[in-house]
Amino acid sequence: MKIKGNTILITGGATGIGFALADAFVKAGNEVIICGRRAAKLAEAKKKLPQIATKQCDLSKKDEREAFCNWVKENYPDLNIVINNAGVQRFIDLKKGTSQLFAGEDEAQINFKAPIHLSTFFAPLLAKKKEAAIINVSSGLGFVAIAAMPVYCATKAGVHSFTVSLRHQLKDTSVKVFEIVPPAVDTELGGGSASEDYKGIPASEVAEATLKALAKDKYDIIVGEARNLVTGSKKNFAKAFEELNS
Repeated sequence: MKIKGNTILITGGATGIGFALADAFVKAGNEVIICGRRAAKLAEAKKKLPQIATKQCDLSKKDEREAFCNWVKENYPDLNIVINNAGVQRFIDLKKGTSQLFAGEDEAQINFKAPIHLSTFFAPLLAKKKEAAIINVSSGLGFVAIAAMPVYCATKAGVHSFTVSLRHQLKDTSVKVFEIVPPAVDTELGGGSASEDYKGIPASEVAEATLKALAKDKYDIIVGEARNLVTGSKKNFAKAFEELNS
C-alpha cells in the first residue's frame, strides 16, 4: 500500500491517536480530512496542522453520520483511505443498573456502529479506486477485557470481528482492510481513566507503526504490549483475563 499521495479520512482526528495519524500522514505527503465532536479541539488541531481539513460531526448520531459521509463524498471524490478511529472509554458499574450506562457518551454508537456505518457507506466508493483501504482501530482490550470497562471492551471486540468479516468480503476488490490494535496509549481517552503510574505509550508510536505496516501490507497492526493480550487470548484466555483484572 502506498503511504503518500492518498486522500485520507480520519474520524476522531483532533486528539490522541487520530491526530498522531493525521500528523504522520500529512508529513508523508497525503491530503487528510479529520472529524470530531468538539469544535474547539478541531480548531486546535487545525492550528497545529494547517494542512488538514476539518469537519465537526457527532458520530453517535446516525443522521449526522449520514450527512458527514455525503459531505465527504461530494467534497473529496479522490478519497481512498478511511480510518475509523473515533472512540470513547468509560468505567461502568453494572451492579448499579442503567444509571451509569446511559449517563455518559454512547460507546456502542461511537465505537461500534459508526465504524460499521462508515465502512459500509464508503466501501463501494473505495472499490472504484485503483488502491484503497479501510483501517479500523480496535484495542488490545478487545481480545482480553478489563471488566470495569465492559461496553468499551465489548465494542472493540466487535470492531475486531467486523474487520475480519469486512476483509473477507472485500478480498476480491482493490480495498485493503487493516486493523490497528493499540495497547494503552497516553491520550485523553476515557477522560483520564489511565492510572497515574502508567499512562501508556505515545500516540506517535501507534502512528509510526501504522505507516510502516501499511507500506508492507501488514493487515494486523498489533502495537507494543497489545501483542501480549492478543497472544494471551489465544493461549490461555482465562489466565490472561484473571491477570488483567486482578
